Amino acid sequence: MPVSDAYDVVVIGAGAGGMTAAAVAAAEGLSVLVIEKTEFVGGTTAWSGGMVWIPVNAQMKQAGLPDSPSDAADYLAATVPEPENSDLRDTFLSRGPEAIDYLEANTEVRLQPVKVYPDYYPDLPGATAGGRVLEPVSFDGAQLGKLFGRLRPPLPEFTLFGGMMVNRSDIPHLRKFGRSVRSTLRSLRLISRHALQRLRAPRGTTLHLGNALAARLYASLLARNVEILFDTSVEQLLIDGDGVRGVRVAGSFGVRSIAARRGVVLATGGFSHDVDLREKFFPAAAGSVSATAPAGTGDGLRLAMAGGAGIGTRVADPAYWVPASLFRRADGSQGVFPHTVTDRAKPGVIAVNAAGRRFVNEALSYHEFVRAMLADGNDTQGRPFFLVGDRRFLWSYGLGRIKPFSWRIGGYLRSGELIEAPSIGALADSIGVEKSVLVATVDNYNEHARIGSDPQFGRGSTIYQRHLGDAGHSPNPCVAPIERAPFYALRIYPADLGTAVGLRTDSDARVLNTNGVPVTGLYACGNDMGSIMNGNYPGPGITLGPALTFGYIAGRDLARQRGQA
Repeated sequence: MPVSDAYDVVVIGAGAGGMTAAAVAAAEGLSVLVIEKTEFVGGTTAWSGGMVWIPVNAQMKQAGLPDSPSDAADYLAATVPEPENSDLRDTFLSRGPEAIDYLEANTEVRLQPVKVYPDYYPDLPGATAGGRVLEPVSFDGAQLGKLFGRLRPPLPEFTLFGGMMVNRSDIPHLRKFGRSVRSTLRSLRLISRHALQRLRAPRGTTLHLGNALAARLYASLLARNVEILFDTSVEQLLIDGDGVRGVRVAGSFGVRSIAARRGVVLATGGFSHDVDLREKFFPAAAGSVSATAPAGTGDGLRLAMAGGAGIGTRVADPAYWVPASLFRRADGSQGVFPHTVTDRAKPGVIAVNAAGRRFVNEALSYHEFVRAMLADGNDTQGRPFFLVGDRRFLWSYGLGRIKPFSWRIGGYLRSGELIEAPSIGALADSIGVEKSVLVATVDNYNEHARIGSDPQFGRGSTIYQRHLGDAGHSPNPCVAPIERAPFYALRIYPADLGTAVGLRTDSDARVLNTNGVPVTGLYACGNDMGSIMNGNYPGPGITLGPALTFGYIAGRDLARQRGQA
């Protein structure tokens, strides 16, 4: 139970945005309580790639990578054309680098530039080929001691050997295991280190990607004596006069009120898992699949709306989209695999719709890929889509959660997750599409793919697409024929990585009421805050970049409220 009945700041939600706000407020000398409804910190961030999109950051400058405020502004103007939230985008561009510098200097957060990772629309004005994306430096989870178990584990489908995380630089070496002396030795060192870690921990403690970012933020809270209430829900905001003064919470200790002298920060993760809000804001064709952590049920939005807050609904898309495949884990739980970068853009696979035809350039960003699914679905829920490849593709690149070089795929076939057939015609029968259409689709694709061409969709035509392909395959790293039996299909669904509809805020992360006036003492960040990109997706890390930036801004603004202490 909470030690005190009053704190300077109460933060609701322990994802990246909430933990950033808490860490900054604590670093500024405030007493902070974080309330988390689950047993873990980390939220969806702990499952994510951990990329943080911050243009003109100091790390890219140190690495000699070019960028400028004007280029970044031009790029956002081209990719986020709507006028809504233009002031927040200006704030993000001006204060994002400041936020990263502050976190590096005052918390355990450490980030490094991803030198080669193009913006998602690299041919638009102001785009860069890399450096705007920062990733967390690897973190040793053993530093958390007994509290390591409070960090949300990564998705098991993205680990090896019972919980071993792998960073991006290790993947090529693991794929060359047994074929390169250098790669084999490096892989053996990784496996040996993991085996030693498992002697004292339930999973590997060398953390990468979003799990490392969540761990670093958690370590920042622990180092600054931030109290965290787990398995606790917030029933209502306590409003006195025109401002928020605290919260009423419920947990194993019962129900009690906690005062927030400076303010309350909402960072509960959006509403990806709330049926009513999805039905209200999502297109019908989006369905019900989400790749986010299960706690995002709209708590922050409901709490704020009960206090008179406004919602920003004028968005290009109500969510950040990703295609996903579904499966059952051994323990019976529903698994959702987000198809972000591991398979769609690799040479030798295509995506087809219910008619058996290609409908999209498979190497586009995951957000654009699902935009095409939704357009093709014509607002019809449950319309099927499939990834189709052959034996060579499955062996070389895997498909969904099926990893490359998998000798045993019988379990995937028996469960129906993966569909196998000796011919494209037979595969069409198995997935329920017109045989002649799918055969013609594959034949037409193969005719051009044999020379590395894709005249229908131009796959592999940008540096971003080629970055996601296979650099070792020529002449086009994204295109190869589908011709080696047996053939395989995997059903994919439109899914979301987080919601873009959210609370209206000002440039200080203060929640605005329905008249556009700040609600005293109420802040929002992360996916509780309406998307500053208006539901567009300019590049990798455009959710975490604003989450860290506006979490930082909220923490600093709370620290400035000296007169309210």
